[in-house]
Amino acid sequence: MGIDFHEKKNRNSYTTRKANQSWIQMVKELVPINNTTHAVDIGCGGGIYCKALADMGVATVTGVDFSKVMIEGAIINCENYPNISFQKGNAFETGLKGNYYDLLLERALIHHIEDLESCFKEAYRVLKKGGYLIIQDRTPADCLLPGDEQHIRGYFFELFPKLGEKEIQRRHSSNLVMETLTKAGFKEIEEVKLWEIRNIYDNKVQLLDDLKERTGRSILHELDDKELNLLIHSIDDAVSKRTNIIEKDRWTIWKAVKR
Repeated sequence: MGIDFHEKKNRNSYTTRKANQSWIQMVKELVPINNTTHAVDIGCGGGIYCKALADMGVATVTGVDFSKVMIEGAIINCENYPNISFQKGNAFETGLKGNYYDLLLERALIHHIEDLESCFKEAYRVLKKGGYLIIQDRTPADCLLPGDEQHIRGYFFELFPKLGEKEIQRRHSSNLVMETLTKAGFKEIEEVKLWEIRNIYDNKVQLLDDLKERTGRSILHELDDKELNLLIHSIDDAVSKRTNIIEKDRWTIWKAVKR
């Protein structure tokens, strides 16, 4: 059973990380961020990427999430950012004014959504002419790349194929995403790949401890305690490095423009 985004105990599950410089650099390459005044993050979770956009110089950032609990955590996480605000809404009905935003971000959102067409139509409505849509998610191909000392996630699916099957079921192909963006009216659609740094661990113990705590907010919540321990022991054996371990996740990013 997946994480309950409405459960109080999970309020801070998506507030503990910072956007990595690899992500920031990629967005700067795709979007004229210096000309971005108003941005919105749909499915903002704990506000991590709202903070990143504000730090990049965006004047006002609005975070939208369907969970009141997530928004409560995001407000606390961003309490020192007066230019960030939050409101409850979803990807189909954001409650935002139309033809207003320069940039709309949907990161790690669309794998929760079956009706991509309605999602992208709402994004098109909200963006101003010339506005940019950035979608970031994993395709089936991204999910099943083999594990190595940086791509730790790959080991999950090698040891437990059932996790891979579940991942494939909820991920959209790049072709479908791009076709649906076109159908929604977007132009200049571009796909890029990003190896985003998830975390840097001083030593292997930190990595293994992090994996133990990751069950509430990742695919690992599908494993029972015995299976999780087996996975941790397997990764301990597979990773030879003992210090300065850099964990990366492979993502697909789609850029589209409203013309």
